[in-house]
Amino acid sequence: MAKTTKKPAKAAKPAAKAPAKKPVKKSAPVKQAAKPAAKATAKPVAKAKEPVKKAAAPAKAEQQNQHKLSPPVPKGQIKHIAVAGNIGAGKSTLTSLLARHFGWTPNYEDVENNPYLNDFYEDMPRWSFNLQVFFLNSRFRQIIDIQKGADVIIQDRTIHEDACIFAPNLHTMGLMSTRDFENYTRLYETISSLIRPPDLLVYLKASVPTLVNQIQKRGREYEDNLRLDYLKRLNEFYEKWIATYDGRLLVIDVDQTNFAEDPDALAEVVQRVSAELYGLF
Repeated sequence: MAKTTKKPAKAAKPAAKAPAKKPVKKSAPVKQAAKPAAKATAKPVAKAKEPVKKAAAPAKAEQQNQHKLSPPVPKGQIKHIAVAGNIGAGKSTLTSLLARHFGWTPNYEDVENNPYLNDFYEDMPRWSFNLQVFFLNSRFRQIIDIQKGADVIIQDRTIHEDACIFAPNLHTMGLMSTRDFENYTRLYETISSLIRPPDLLVYLKASVPTLVNQIQKRGREYEDNLRLDYLKRLNEFYEKWIATYDGRLLVIDVDQTNFAEDPDALAEVVQRVSAELYGLF
């Protein structure tokens, strides 16, 4: 210990003899002192420099959060874009429009070939479990095909909406038994451990009046018996899910953005999707 204290004292003398401005800026003697006394005296210098570097990183992160943009996905790695939203939000329409613009392959919800859908709307408690298992299996098969394939796929509704929104809503409303719900949940947990989230999730947020208006426009007979409280509860589950979603997310307010009929609104959506995936420029 006696030896280590004498060396810094000798190193301090050259600093005193060179009080000129230029040596102070370049500080050659300080560099010489830092090398032999790295263990004892270099720590205060490092502490003075490190906070400056660390403060710069959060500043950049805050700027990114303000723009609500994540770092762009490398173009060759983009394979799966998903469109989520309540019944009547416009998922199929936006899926088609984005697929056409970007040259992606659309993957639609299997509605026409669903053997349980009509029965479900007639008797929800009886057919709720059957319907949800059908959707779960159908979308799981779609995701497996997406992950194995080479095309960029845009998917109409995700497998997570079935498990995080529709099944819990049916159970809460007493339209699915606890036994069936627990069985369904365990099946979903097994499947979700085998798949990856989409590269971008586009969530179409819409109020109940907007949903009802768009449901009436498309005129599907099996949706005639949809109850308003059913749509309202679905919206509540959607908001809870989106609030905790851990992934790249873009929210579109359908009440304010009529992309189906307004070309300018569609152009805005396309620009926002491009920014999320490929960056601002």
